[in-house]
Amino acid sequence: MTRPASNASRRQSLAQLIETACAMEVMSPKPGNVAPRQEFVDASIDDFLKSARAIAPVLAAAGERTLGETILRAVQATRQVVNHNTNLGIILLLSPLAKVSLARPLSEGISEVLDATTVADSRLVYEAIRMAQPAGLGEAGEQDLNDEPTLNLVECMRLASDRDMIAAQYANRFQQVLTCGQNWLREAAAITVSQPRQISWLAVRLLAEYGDSLIARKCGQQMSDIVREKAQELLDSGWPMQHHAASQFSDFDAFLREDGNRRNPGTTADLIAAILFTALREGLMIPAGDWFKRKFVR
Repeated sequence: MTRPASNASRRQSLAQLIETACAMEVMSPKPGNVAPRQEFVDASIDDFLKSARAIAPVLAAAGERTLGETILRAVQATRQVVNHNTNLGIILLLSPLAKVSLARPLSEGISEVLDATTVADSRLVYEAIRMAQPAGLGEAGEQDLNDEPTLNLVECMRLASDRDMIAAQYANRFQQVLTCGQNWLREAAAITVSQPRQISWLAVRLLAEYGDSLIARKCGQQMSDIVREKAQELLDSGWPMQHHAASQFSDFDAFLREDGNRRNPGTTADLIAAILFTALREGLMIPAGDWFKRKFVR
């Protein structure tokens, strides 16, 4: 008779999925973001891989503590290995997903996790966000990060959902991650067999549909709209199947890297990590090779 997996083995398996999803995200050639041979002055691939290893065991134990505790502990673990924000968005997205029992599909279990959030979770998450110090945060009229929250975490996120795609996932039950993202990932697999290229296409597809809320916060909504239009033009060019469109991808990537990388679509990168984790966790994707040892992506 097969014995059920222990809690320790479940945590180890979940931690591996989390770490792999994060590695796949940063090691793929996404336009405008940190990638092989495309590091930022203040953020390297190694920073992101170290951060992934730091948060994986914390998030894998999400089922054993409250959501707010998990998010705060993951930010604290990140701060022990890097001194700047590498993964707050990833932590906010993966923590509720990791809290869903492995015995249940994410699409069924995520609502239960979100419905259970409390004001105490909000307080801990506010503390975590202030600790991470993400770029582009302004002031909100209600439930501002500088104030003491009085609503549960989902209600707080709902107030920010019109200007932040990560907050929107809490409000819409992870629609972009669990539905749109998975559909587009399957579409990417039909376009190219290369997993790095699939992830690159997914990034462009997300940008064409939504723009990027980090770009909107740092550079204004008009710039996010421009990025969305350029991403759609790239898709319309036939990239990546049409070789002549490769230069258009390079031009789009260069545009996003202008102005000291202020146009980096960081929210898109966070969503990709969550989409990849979901695909790995649900058995919809098997990683090709060892993503931690990739030096160059083709």
